[in-house]
Amino acid sequence: MSVTQGPGGSSSPTTLTYPCGQCGARLEYAPGTAVLKCPYCGHEQAVGPSDEVIEEHDYVAWQSSPVKATAHLAQHVLRCGKCGATTETDDLATSCPFCGAPIVAEIDAAEQIAPEGVVPFGIDRSGAQEAIRQWVRSRWFAPNRLRKVSTAERLKGTYLPHWTYDAATSTRYTGMRGEHYWETETYTEMVDGRPQTRTRQVMKTRWYPASGQVARNFDDVVVVATRQLPAERLADLQPWLLENATAYRPEYLSGYQALRYDVQPDEGLEEAKQIMRGVIREDCCADIGGDEQQVHSMDTRYGGLMFKLMLLPVWLAAYLYGGKTFQVYVNAHTGTVVGERPYSPVKIAFAVLAALVVIGVVVAVYLANRSSGGSASPLVVSGLLAHTWAAAAVHLGSG
Repeated sequence: MSVTQGPGGSSSPTTLTYPCGQCGARLEYAPGTAVLKCPYCGHEQAVGPSDEVIEEHDYVAWQSSPVKATAHLAQHVLRCGKCGATTETDDLATSCPFCGAPIVAEIDAAEQIAPEGVVPFGIDRSGAQEAIRQWVRSRWFAPNRLRKVSTAERLKGTYLPHWTYDAATSTRYTGMRGEHYWETETYTEMVDGRPQTRTRQVMKTRWYPASGQVARNFDDVVVVATRQLPAERLADLQPWLLENATAYRPEYLSGYQALRYDVQPDEGLEEAKQIMRGVIREDCCADIGGDEQQVHSMDTRYGGLMFKLMLLPVWLAAYLYGGKTFQVYVNAHTGTVVGERPYSPVKIAFAVLAALVVIGVVVAVYLANRSSGGSASPLVVSGLLAHTWAAAAVHLGSG
C-alpha cells in the first residue's frame, strides 16, 4: 500500500494506492475473494486479516455532540500516487483520469462519518453483464433488437452509501375492529321475461372501537444515503445481505468508485421511521384482530436508537437503444437487476389485437350455440384459439 499526502488543508485528504509488487501496476479488489489482483500480470495480494468489528453509533449521543461529523458537499482534491496528477471529486474512491490508477481517500473522521462496514463486490464485470443479458431477455414486450444488446456501453462498479438504523419501538394505537356477518337479501330477477323472487347471502360488517399497545425491535433498517441516484430504483435492489458484511477496509474500494453520503443521519432516520411505521401499522392490525381493521392513530416512542454507515456494491450500467440511454442497476452481491427498458409498440398492439380476436371467437361461438340450441365442439373452439394465438405469436416475434 502506498500513502500519499494531499496538497494542503482538509480539502485534500490522504490518498491510498496499492501498487503491484510484481509489475508496479495498480491492484484492484477481485470480486468474491479476499485478494487484490493486478489486471495486467495477474499477481495477487491478500487483503490482510483484521480484528475490527462492525460497530454502531448511539444516535442520541451523536445528536447531542457539539461537533457532529458530517459530509462536506464541496469537492476535495485527490492526488494519484502513481503519476502524481490531482483530480477534484466528491467520491471516496475513483480512478485517476490520467493514468487510470485506483485512488482511495483516507477518511477524516472529523469531517465526515467513516463507514463502519462494507459488503464487498461478489459479482465481477462479466457476471454483471450476464445478469443484464438475462434481464433483457426476460422483458415482456421488449423489441427483439434489444436482445442483441450483449454488453452495456458503460458499466461501472460503485459502492453506494447506506445508513442502517436499529430501534426499540413502543406504540399506542386507536382504531376499529370489523367483524363479518351474513344476512339474507331478497331480490327480483327476470327469467324468460317473467320476474322471479330469489334470495342470496350478503356479507356485512359490524365495527367496534379498538385500542392497545404493540412493541417491536427493528434491526438494520436500510436507507439510501445518496441523492445522486434514484432512491426508488436502489430500494428495489434489496434485500442486502448485511450478514455478509465485513468491517470497512479501504482495500475493498480499490478499482471501484465509492460515493460519499449526502443524506445526513437525521434525514435518514426520518426515512427509516417511515419504513418502520408501515411495519408497526401491520402489528396494530394484527393486534386489533377481527376480519377487517382500521387504524386511526399511532403514537410511537423510539428507544435504543443506533445507526451506522455501510457501503454496498452496485454495478451501474447504461445502454443505448433507439437514440435513448437506459439505466440499469445490478446488486453486485445477489445479482438482482432493476432498471429502465424500452417497449415495442408493435408487440403491444398485436397482443391487444390477439386478445380482442380471442374474445370475439368465444362470443361468436357462445351466440351460435344459443341460437342453434346446440354445443360447439371443444376441438373446434380450441383449434380456433390455437390458430389465433399462433398468428399473434408470429407478429410478436417480429416486433
